[in-house]
Amino acid sequence: VGSMLDVAWGDLIDYVGRDPHTSSILLYVESVGDARSFLSAARQVALNKPIIAIKAGRTEAASKAAVSHTGSLAGSAMIFDAAMERVGVLQVDRIAELFSMAEVLGKQPYPKGNRLTIVTNAGGPGVLATDALVEGGGELADLAPETLAALNEFLPPHWSRGNPIDVLGDGDAERFFRATEIAANDPSSDGLLVVLAPQDMTDPTATARRLAPLAQSFNKPILASWMGGPMMREAVEVLNQASIPTFEYPDTAARAFNYLQRYSANLRNLYETPALVSDDVDDAPGRNAATERIIAAARAGNRTLLTEFESKQLLSAYGIPTVETQIAQTLDEAIAAAERIGYPVVLKLYSLTVTHKTDVGGVELNLKSRDEVRAAYERIESTVSTKLGAPHFQGVTVQQMIRREGYELILGGTLDPQFGPVVMFGLGGQLVEVFRDRSFGLPPLNETLARRMMKQTKIYKALEGVRGKAGVDIKAVEKALIEFARMLVEQPCIKECDINPLLATPNGVVALDARVVLHDSNVNVADLPQPAIRPYPVDYVRNIELNDATPIRLRPIRLEDEPAMVEFHQTLSEETVRRRYFQMMHLSSRTDHDRLVKICYNDYDRELVLVADRHNPQTNRHEIIGVARLSRHWRGPTAEFAILLSDAWQHRGLGTQLLGLLIDVGRQEGIRRLIGQVLPGNPAMRRLCDRLGLRVWHDERDGLTRAELRLDDSDGA
Repeated sequence: VGSMLDVAWGDLIDYVGRDPHTSSILLYVESVGDARSFLSAARQVALNKPIIAIKAGRTEAASKAAVSHTGSLAGSAMIFDAAMERVGVLQVDRIAELFSMAEVLGKQPYPKGNRLTIVTNAGGPGVLATDALVEGGGELADLAPETLAALNEFLPPHWSRGNPIDVLGDGDAERFFRATEIAANDPSSDGLLVVLAPQDMTDPTATARRLAPLAQSFNKPILASWMGGPMMREAVEVLNQASIPTFEYPDTAARAFNYLQRYSANLRNLYETPALVSDDVDDAPGRNAATERIIAAARAGNRTLLTEFESKQLLSAYGIPTVETQIAQTLDEAIAAAERIGYPVVLKLYSLTVTHKTDVGGVELNLKSRDEVRAAYERIESTVSTKLGAPHFQGVTVQQMIRREGYELILGGTLDPQFGPVVMFGLGGQLVEVFRDRSFGLPPLNETLARRMMKQTKIYKALEGVRGKAGVDIKAVEKALIEFARMLVEQPCIKECDINPLLATPNGVVALDARVVLHDSNVNVADLPQPAIRPYPVDYVRNIELNDATPIRLRPIRLEDEPAMVEFHQTLSEETVRRRYFQMMHLSSRTDHDRLVKICYNDYDRELVLVADRHNPQTNRHEIIGVARLSRHWRGPTAEFAILLSDAWQHRGLGTQLLGLLIDVGRQEGIRRLIGQVLPGNPAMRRLCDRLGLRVWHDERDGLTRAELRLDDSDGA
């Protein structure tokens, strides 16, 4: 595809994703170009076809070569990794793996976990496969007692009695078959690797023929490594015809299993429904007003660096707890602030120019008296004035001394030239750059995505509790990470931001220090990289009243809405279902998890689903009583619309308001033509279309009624 001057990744992925002759999509990527288009297309297609990518330019030297080759930035490898995982794309490291994984994903079921059972007739290859498995994040399955008992019945007395299962060098085809069949039935195993090394009593082809029927007998992947090169050609052909992927070396096969389970986990994460979160749409105006005041004050002073005090105010606006902080520009003010807060206290340099206060002697901890505060104030003033000059000292901030009985974390945010705002989570404190225990993610985040980011770090196991030490409040850490990501999306003028440390304890979290850097005032925010994942479109939230004055909120759907969508479908009559889907569709099919998650898992670009959300005063729960869908055609500015209302809420004005909002959304999204289909036996829907100005006619070709609205016409007809 060359330099892709007139074709974007999103276009290519869309095209091959719709091609019925394409079963897997392999990508060689140097740069992504339009990140939002790339990720939107990949996320939609990955739910139906595997996408496997290899990223070039992961090292600095290769990145420079990529720039000279295409003229495009290769981008950060770690951020690219986070983006691919977010949309279910499998990344590999070698070209050979690109093609071998296409074969594996096309032939074998996906594992439900990372536990592998190895069956081998040679100890060495089994050990090498185990090393590769564990190094790549997999685990050896712990064989169940009944599995060990069954193996003991026919294996020689000196077999390995564990995993890897060594059937020994004299293992014939029948011994291989029985060991593999028993291992496949073990519930603790998620997949199998069968390794055969050529030995005097080994018959590779007969063993392959005996194992071939097992390929379709279990809902687990079975991989094979028949070692021996050309002499194994016939046996390998037998296995391949049985859809058992083969590898020359056992460690290569183990790495393939790791890729397979990683891809399976990515898909499960895409399909996982996060816990319901509170609706924060009503909080946005007050939050934005508070942040605008803080940023305007910095702009007025021609500053791009917020003070620690201002940074904490910004965090507080997003509900992230901060330690109480007061500014003191004189010694007397510092002592008075310490008296008000209560000892012990912390003094930190207050400066409009200094970012890292510790580096210049600008932090004094655990001050327990007026005299200690006085001495600390004087030390900070003297040290900073000596190192940097007196103008860099504008006073101190006085804070309560927090007992650090927890873990110091870091939340960071930056702007990637390709993917826009990026969130970082990891181990914090002064040695953050030494340990480099961190993970990256793309905002916006929900509970599931935040937890996944946390689990990718080594510190996470300690956060859960280790060696008798109580775990921290994981939910509080999640919430802070979610709100931090929200801030990066809603405040595009932020160039860099970090909370270090964010102290996590069993009782919650508190931001002890924070730093925010703004873009220069002459930077046009519209020219900056936009979020690669489109944020929740709060502009499309409407509070309405039905004809009987019932209050309803119309809003875009969320992934968290899946349980409510199940309950919604339970309220639909057979006639309502027939009119919407033009045929009968059983409740179990309509509420199938795989189906609903594709509806709720909305990227708001290709498809936008609106729901009518009602607060039920009897149950004090929110329920969905209507759904409207706008599906954009992949080529051209045309979209198809559909509406479905709960039987109890029909003929009350809800359909009119839903379709009206759908039309408004279409205009704002750049849609020029809305089209829909109506069953002839659905006069209410036809009247609704007439009422809102759609052109309606009967199509003799299929007997359906068509509805169309040209959104680019001045009269709306």
